[in-house]
Amino acid sequence: MEAEDELEPQVGPRPEGFPHFHPYHHPAAGWGAAKAVTKFLLREGEFLDGPRAMFKMNHEDGGFDCPGCAWPDDMKGLKLDICENGTKHVMWEMTHKRATPELFARHTVSEMYEWSDFKLEDQGRLTHPMVYDPDTDHYVPISWHAAFEMIGKAIRGLESPNQASYYTSGRLGNEATFLYQLMIRELGTNNMPDCSNMCHEASGRALQAALGTGKGTVDLKDWEATDALFIMGVNAASNAPRMLTSLVEAYHRGAQIVHINPFIEAGATRALIPHDIVDMATFHSTPVSTLNLQVRVGGDMALIRGMAKAVLEQSKNDPRALDREFIERHTHGFEEYRAVCEATEWSDIERQSGLSRADILKAARIYTDADRSIFSWCLGVTQHEHGVSTIREIVNLLLLRGNLGREGAGPSPVRGHSNVQGNRTCGIDNHPPEQFLQRLDEACNITSPREFGLDTIGTLQAMNRGDVKVFVGMGGNFALAVPDSAFSYEAIRNCELTVQVSTKLNRSHVVHGKQALILPCLGRTEKDHQQQGIQSTSVEDSMSMVHLSVGMKRPASKYLLSEPAIVSGIARAALPTSATPWEWYIEDYDRIRDTMSRALDGFEDFNRRVRLPLGFRIKQPARELVFYTKTGKAEFSAGPLPDVVPEPGMLALGTMRSHDQWNTTIYSDDDRYRGVKNLRTLVFMNVDDMRERGISEFDPVNIVSTARDGSHRYLEDYLAIPYDMPKGCAAGYMPEMNVLCALCDYSTESDQPIMKHVKVHITAAT
Repeated sequence: MEAEDELEPQVGPRPEGFPHFHPYHHPAAGWGAAKAVTKFLLREGEFLDGPRAMFKMNHEDGGFDCPGCAWPDDMKGLKLDICENGTKHVMWEMTHKRATPELFARHTVSEMYEWSDFKLEDQGRLTHPMVYDPDTDHYVPISWHAAFEMIGKAIRGLESPNQASYYTSGRLGNEATFLYQLMIRELGTNNMPDCSNMCHEASGRALQAALGTGKGTVDLKDWEATDALFIMGVNAASNAPRMLTSLVEAYHRGAQIVHINPFIEAGATRALIPHDIVDMATFHSTPVSTLNLQVRVGGDMALIRGMAKAVLEQSKNDPRALDREFIERHTHGFEEYRAVCEATEWSDIERQSGLSRADILKAARIYTDADRSIFSWCLGVTQHEHGVSTIREIVNLLLLRGNLGREGAGPSPVRGHSNVQGNRTCGIDNHPPEQFLQRLDEACNITSPREFGLDTIGTLQAMNRGDVKVFVGMGGNFALAVPDSAFSYEAIRNCELTVQVSTKLNRSHVVHGKQALILPCLGRTEKDHQQQGIQSTSVEDSMSMVHLSVGMKRPASKYLLSEPAIVSGIARAALPTSATPWEWYIEDYDRIRDTMSRALDGFEDFNRRVRLPLGFRIKQPARELVFYTKTGKAEFSAGPLPDVVPEPGMLALGTMRSHDQWNTTIYSDDDRYRGVKNLRTLVFMNVDDMRERGISEFDPVNIVSTARDGSHRYLEDYLAIPYDMPKGCAAGYMPEMNVLCALCDYSTESDQPIMKHVKVHITAAT
């Protein structure tokens, strides 16, 4: 065995029975979701606060924003704008269980390292700041003042500010995010790795290059007005369940819905929306697709190129297939793109996409028949070597028919984590534009560094070299989320100090630096009391709406601090002579928002606008056909098709979440929508691929990944499950399979880890 195997994380809870697989044939959501929520409420003992939270979550009138996905809040005042996974996420945070100092006194860190990640988080909410004692291998209590002084001393003692790196999770609110990036830049570095580096970096870079904005241009009103929805690389029923409501409404009004994914997921078949009382009572479900295209892993760009080629061919006989006036007035590079489409052979498109020409033409006909179309995508598109090129190709296709700058049309990336988009908007960016820095410096009276900083991959590489000595993780579970577990664990342990701001015990607390701190913070559901009263924070959703979130519950411990207060405490300790009024900001978060309104484009008059019904939408210049590109127009791209077909004997494996999971948080070993029970150490395979390798259902297999540098990583005795997916493809769960994703295998276009296209050999275990 190589070292990679020894560090394979044990993630799920202990299975309650034997592994079981039976294909799922029921509608998404509906009574299955209601039953799952009831079971979860029973398990967590939340039958009082739980229902109350459901009526507060995602409500504009004094409610809190769901700490799960970033799908926009309902714009029609829906009383139960919730979903199964959002409810689980909230109950998981609101648990009555507590991880107290007594827990840490009973167990060494070495003991806890052997626990599954489910068991770590299942200890409950963290209650006290804790510091690692290397002599006893225990975490022990520390005062907030001493913790801040410890961090400040470590940062002040660095030879260069670039020897520290500051991670941000999407759970961080806008106000804390703004203070965090302000502190980091005042310290003199742009080392700001964040979860976008692993998820939607490709979306931002592609849209910025094509349209001059790093965000989508549509909102929920557009989803309500569109004629055709193309949903790419999204498992809506699990990752953005509230999208199902929009899909059901789209189907009822006659819109065409095309799902593009190697799997036909439950959310791409039928749905039963729990708040539709009549449908629930009559068990009446609604189709949520008119066409499913099972593209091969990585074949999305070839499919879109094929659709564009079909549109151009159709335009020779039907001038209405192209919006020639739009192309001439608002785009650049059309002729070059037309030439590359004409030069791309249909045989190459079919081979790379894994789809027939006939199926691609069906999708193209839906597109040309629609007056207004939206393309929406998630990590199934972004976490590839060519993710940026694929999204540029999506924009190309939209531009051909003028599907931009008008109602019901445009690009719509689906961000995964609540406020991950807000993090970037409010300054978390290791490659900040000069315009942003100039405005920040003027508003805050600082001089920001201009040297680009480290992202997630760069941070791990620098940790391994010893160039990053201090790591601060503001939320999330960095150790478990990043790829290449063995390399990453070693890199983290190489740090002099690691600091984790968290709500629950997780893998990042037991994989730590030579010195380590756990700083417990308030959750999204909890009241934030400061000198001027209970405070609100703001978040930005996937469609650029910014709104307030106010906690409803008493904090889990009197020793918890809010994220803004923790940032302020670290900042004052690390910057003792700073003129920034850190403590004054924390007394009243309106003061932070006033400064943000001067520093951030689109946040003018922030405090008033964020209190409007539903908040406000950040302006999107590309929606108004204003393009901040070099040419002042929307840019076509004309790159070649990548070769995504696996070499003989190899498979292209994509990692993904199960249904009973949110990011690195595992609720159970079940995956209801894929028909799996009591099993996470599995690999889904095409039946023909299994037959060729002499593998039957539930046979143990060994998986070997091959990185671009020729190195290998291993998983043993995973169980094979036959699944309806394209030949040459395989899939399994993250974070268990992160061990297979080499750190050197990151996209040269986006610097994202290539977690959806891992080259593997799978053989029967001997």
